[in-house]
Amino acid sequence: MARKAIVDRRKCAYCGACVAVCPADANELVETFLEIYDDRCTGCGICVKMCPMGALAMVEVE
Repeated sequence: MARKAIVDRRKCAYCGACVAVCPADANELVETFLEIYDDRCTGCGICVKMCPMGALAMVEVE
């Protein structure tokens, strides 16, 4: 099983902290929300650790 990051858009402050630390460029601020590109996300979890709002989580996917 693989892991990927997901975002709770209700908690996201649109600060860009996750974008700045993502080594795979999987996170992008689009208009007024955060987009996480599944095809780029490696499941490393750095963005989850750096999110000051706790808006990101790692989930297991098949």
